[in-house]
Amino acid sequence: MKDITVVIGAGGIGQAIARRISSGRHILVANHTQEASDAAAKVLENAGFETTAMRADISDRAMVQAVVRKAQELGPIKALVQAAGVSPSQAPIEAILKVDLYGTAVLLEEFGKVMAAGGSGVVISSQSGYRMPALTAGQDALLATAPAEELLKLDFVKGVKDTLHAYQMSKRCNSLRVRGEAVHWARRGARINSISPGIIVTPLAHDELHGERADFYQAMLKKMPAGRAGTPDEVAALAALIMGPEGGFITGSDFLIDGGATANFFYGPEARK
Repeated sequence: MKDITVVIGAGGIGQAIARRISSGRHILVANHTQEASDAAAKVLENAGFETTAMRADISDRAMVQAVVRKAQELGPIKALVQAAGVSPSQAPIEAILKVDLYGTAVLLEEFGKVMAAGGSGVVISSQSGYRMPALTAGQDALLATAPAEELLKLDFVKGVKDTLHAYQMSKRCNSLRVRGEAVHWARRGARINSISPGIIVTPLAHDELHGERADFYQAMLKKMPAGRAGTPDEVAALAALIMGPEGGFITGSDFLIDGGATANFFYGPEARK
């Protein structure tokens, strides 16, 4: 029986991470539709991996639990890659909060109960979590530790103004959630971290670069110190480091990989005017 990598949301970044960390493992792919899961599994199979594909809406706890059960049937769960989500240009406020914020919290709760010793997880968050207006220490603590079923009932979560704010709130919660969950995962000898990418060349990024906030994202791209967008393989290289043996002392942490866009936002020439 092989060790298992579970990839939720196996798009460009999810697949890149799966390829990087899953040699000798069986990969369970779970996307929002069966068609998307089958397509991702086929790509991974063509790259030499054994795969299983299933449908999962992470905003539905029962469906997440079904993924957990299937993964356990296949073998010890050594890795969880949570790369599912929707962007501000793809969905309304309610859907963004239900999938990106609540759904991620549910995944971490459910997989935190079953991870194999020595296993690790990574959540793909976003630089957007660094850009929202500051929250109080108490609000941050609630995002980190409140039961998943309570998150959408929090007044400051219900008070988000638009889809961008909803996305920022969700990604802020993602990076905080790994801190709270790291304590629980440690009881099983497992680790959990998050990665906050900037503009990475994926279909989601394409939607943002050509959507209603295209001017904002195009300007960000031009101003970032790296001078270019990132690639899924660069995110996967970071994930492999923090999920592998060389990252054994890393848990409950978030890693910003955005070409310096956040640094420019806070400390660049325009910020200093």
